[in-house]
Amino acid sequence: MLYLYVDSVRLINFRNYMNLNLELNKKVNIFIGKNAQGKTNLLESIYLCSAGKSFRTNGDKDMINIKKNQCYVGAKVFGNHIDKFIEIKLERNKPKRIKINKLELEKNRDLYSGLNVVVFSPEDLRIIKDGPSERRNFIDREISQIKPVYRYNLNRYNKILFQRNNLLKNMRMNKKNKHLIDIFNMQMVKSGSKVIIDRARFVENLALSSRNIHRDITYGKEELFLKYRTNVVERFDDILYIENIEKNFMEKLEKDINNDILKGTTKIGLHRDDIDIFINNMDSKTFASQGQQRTAVLSMKLAEVDIIKEEKEDFPVLLLDDVLSELDKDRRKYLIHTFRDLQTIITSTDIIDLEEFDSLEKKIFCIENGNVNAN
Repeated sequence: MLYLYVDSVRLINFRNYMNLNLELNKKVNIFIGKNAQGKTNLLESIYLCSAGKSFRTNGDKDMINIKKNQCYVGAKVFGNHIDKFIEIKLERNKPKRIKINKLELEKNRDLYSGLNVVVFSPEDLRIIKDGPSERRNFIDREISQIKPVYRYNLNRYNKILFQRNNLLKNMRMNKKNKHLIDIFNMQMVKSGSKVIIDRARFVENLALSSRNIHRDITYGKEELFLKYRTNVVERFDDILYIENIEKNFMEKLEKDINNDILKGTTKIGLHRDDIDIFINNMDSKTFASQGQQRTAVLSMKLAEVDIIKEEKEDFPVLLLDDVLSELDKDRRKYLIHTFRDLQTIITSTDIIDLEEFDSLEKKIFCIENGNVNAN
C-alpha cells in the first residue's frame, strides 16, 4: 500500500511564516524549537489543507500574519488514489479561496482534499476534562473527514436549530406561529437523524478499536469503554434504524413544545449529545489520573488512524504536537511503533531521545521564529 503523505508545503504570511518552502520526508519529520517559534503553526497549515479550517480557531483571519492582509498555504499530497496540489488563500476582507490542482472550488464546503489527518496535542485532554461540546466537536471533526456529506447535514441542522430557537423566543408573546414550528421540526428530524446515525456508527467503531489499543498500551491492566449518548432515543438499538430515530425525534419535539416555548430553547436534539468515557468502569473525567486520561485520549487518536485507514483505504498523516515528552517510555514506544506505516510530523521543545527513532526513516528540522532549517 502506498500510504498518503504530504510531499511539500509552501507558506506565505501564514502566522509567523513570511515565506517558507518545505520538503517533507515520506516517513517521520521531527521539528524541534522553543515555545512560540511556530511549530504548532506548521501543523495547523497542514490541517487547513485537509479540512479547510483550523483545529485551533474558528476565525480564518486569525491565521493571517498580523502585519499582512492576506496569506497563502499550499501543499502537494500523494497517495494510493491521490495526486493533488491544494492551495488556500485567506484575505481579511474577502472570502476564503480554495484551489485543487489549480481549479478553484465554487463553494469552500465542497472541499474534498483527500488529505486525511489525525492531530494529537496536549489540548486534546479537554476531550475528557471539558464538557459535552468538546466531545461533540471531536467526533464531528473526524466524521467529516471520512464522510464529507456529514458536515453538510450537521451545518443544516444547526441552522434550523438556530431558527427554531429564535421562533420559540418570539412565541412566548405570540403563539400563532405553531405551523412554522412544525416545519422546523420536520427539517430538524430529517437532517438530524442522519447525523445521529453517523455519530453512533463512528463511536461504535471508535470504541472497539480504542479498547483494543488501550488494552495493549496498559498491558491488559485497564479497560477503556466509550458509549454514545443522545436524548433523541432511549435505546441504542433504535439508533441502528433511521426510521426509529425520526419517529422518536419527532415525538419528543412535539411532546416538549410547551416547555421549549417557556424556556425559549430546544431541549431535545443532537446538540445535547455526549460520549461516556470510562476506564475500568469508572468515569474518566472524575476518577482517572491525568496519566490515565492521556493514555485514553492517545488510544482514541490511534483508533482514528485505524478507522480512517479502513474507510479510505489510505493511511492518514499523523500530527503530534509536543506530546512525546508527556508520555512515559512504554507509551512512547507503542506510539513510535505506529510510525512505520504512515507519515508522521512531530513537534517538540526538547531534543527527543533520537535513539528511539533509529530504526525509522526520518528528517529533523529546527524552528526559530518562523525559520526552518534541516539538520
